[in-house]
Amino acid sequence: MNHRDPHAEPADDQYPPGLANIYLFAVFNALSFQMVLGNPMILYARNLGASATVLGIIAGMMPLLVIFQIPAARHVGRLGYKRFVFAGWGMRVMFIGWMALLPLTGFFLTPTTRLALLLMLLFGFNLSRGISSCAWLPWITSLVPGSLRGKYLARESACVNVSSAVAFVFAAFCLGAQPSPWQFSVVFAFSAVMGVASLVFLKRIPEGGTPDEVAASSSAVPWRALAGHRPFRRLLRLNVAWSAAYGGLTAFIVAYLKTEAGLDERSILLFTAAMFLGGLGGLAWFGPQLDRVGSKPVLGVAFGFWLAIMGGWTLLSGRAFELRWSAVVILQLLMGFAIAVVNMANLRLAMSVIPAMGRSHFFALFSVVGNLTQGVAPVLWGLLIDAMGSRRLALAGIEINRFSAFFLAVWAVFGAALVLSRWLEEPAARPMDELLRDLMRSPIRAWLRLWPRS
Repeated sequence: MNHRDPHAEPADDQYPPGLANIYLFAVFNALSFQMVLGNPMILYARNLGASATVLGIIAGMMPLLVIFQIPAARHVGRLGYKRFVFAGWGMRVMFIGWMALLPLTGFFLTPTTRLALLLMLLFGFNLSRGISSCAWLPWITSLVPGSLRGKYLARESACVNVSSAVAFVFAAFCLGAQPSPWQFSVVFAFSAVMGVASLVFLKRIPEGGTPDEVAASSSAVPWRALAGHRPFRRLLRLNVAWSAAYGGLTAFIVAYLKTEAGLDERSILLFTAAMFLGGLGGLAWFGPQLDRVGSKPVLGVAFGFWLAIMGGWTLLSGRAFELRWSAVVILQLLMGFAIAVVNMANLRLAMSVIPAMGRSHFFALFSVVGNLTQGVAPVLWGLLIDAMGSRRLALAGIEINRFSAFFLAVWAVFGAALVLSRWLEEPAARPMDELLRDLMRSPIRAWLRLWPRS
């Protein structure tokens, strides 16, 4: 009787048994974390009087605390991927439960005190996540065959996008236009229940293999040598630019829609739900192409989309045209489209260029560099917005105010990301013009199949 080596790479043409539990975990995990890390939390903090800088701290806390992956990575081999992730996710759920009680303390705590307690609970939540997440990507990479990683990432992202859209629709109708504290409490309690459900399916995911070299090694990790691996180094540079541009973007869009556009909580959350529907479009359009053409050309096209999106937000916030709900919906759909494509292609490229030897430490460095940038960026963007204050300047028919200046600066950083994507190394990647031809032909082929024949 043959026994499969638990440390071996998965077969190239099939998923291991039990992998479907990853998708179920992704569904319930998204229903949970979007309430705490997404716009409902930003709206609650805003309800307590948080400034743009404080909103930046909240948005940046999760990625900043991923830095604890570096010291945590050496302990993954001792505990195993599954136990390590499960312990951290269990701690997260405990902190969410306490957050659900916080809005109910308004009868004896001031808004300032509640905001301080909220920051403390978010710190504990994100710290437990940051430590345990160092095992997630190595665990999944050890389970999913290389030839199927694009398909896996597309499916998992689809689960997350559908669940996130459902989560925001639920939050929108739960909070309404003028939410009371108990309504925020219901939203956070829902997050805690969904978090418990996600743990059930997390426990059913196959263990996978922890590489022997990770489990056995007690010597110092050569971080400089890891960062010096050229394909990996170029990917890190791109992730710095992507994280700087994307860090805090959705939080400050919420702040713009709330303070400048005057939209209520329900409308903002429904617009956010549209973003995740746009993400499904990106997965459907680019997902089938990813394993065939590679990640590099997909990332180049996606950053081109981002330049157009940020140009739209700059014009909208600069009052170049009147704010209409249709314009906001289109921009949110396009944002979801571009976020899904970048995340999917970026993770697939990391799985491709990171070698099996030292995988946990490579992924820890990959996550920390990107997330550290994504954590610092919102704080800096928040300081920029607060520093601009109420200043308004006219330039070529566009009003330069605190939000249009922010969106314009983000546009410039996305331009740098587009340039850096051209320097990525991926031996099996196809040229970008081939991808563009295929993307243009796909709608034409679909139209011809629907066209009536005589």
